[in-house]
Amino acid sequence: MKIKTIIFDLDGTVVENEYDWQAIRREIGVEGGSILSYLDSLAEPVRSEKYALLKKHEEEQTEKAVLKEGIKELLAELKNKGIKRALVTNNSLENTALLLKKFELEFDLVMTRESGLHKPTAEPFRAVMKHFNSSPEETLAVGDTNYDVLAAREAEIKHVFILKSKMTPVKMEGAELVSAISELDRRIKELLAEN
Repeated sequence: MKIKTIIFDLDGTVVENEYDWQAIRREIGVEGGSILSYLDSLAEPVRSEKYALLKKHEEEQTEKAVLKEGIKELLAELKNKGIKRALVTNNSLENTALLLKKFELEFDLVMTRESGLHKPTAEPFRAVMKHFNSSPEETLAVGDTNYDVLAAREAEIKHVFILKSKMTPVKMEGAELVSAISELDRRIKELLAEN
């Protein structure tokens, strides 16, 4: 199989952290849908006040984040094979830049919420594929939540890998669950070996 591009999520995928999304949603007042869509629908000054709550939680988790074991080596291996590595996150540019610098990580393209394109829609994934001129068949997605699966499915990306965590359901339709970066690396190699 020809793989041109791999799209990675940040929080819970490239780095480990402990977001309590249910508590954050309650604190902000989100009843359904994505937090970012909810916040973007609010009028000022409420919008800025509630974004500040989200930002506080993100900054705390950015400070506490640790690098997923094996991710740095996997990213280097993909670069050596000429596979484009994109990072698509609903986190802020500021937090993303801090994490990339802290862990000395390099991606060929980074998209944060400031792009205006948010998961769970396919728009950020489609933008990545357009940027690298890759088809959905030549693209893999790697994440840790249902938002990653929904975005990939809507973008018609066939191969979606979800890194299991304590928040991951036992089964995620449309995705292959992997327990660690080492297992993801093995699966990517198997896909590359397919003709």
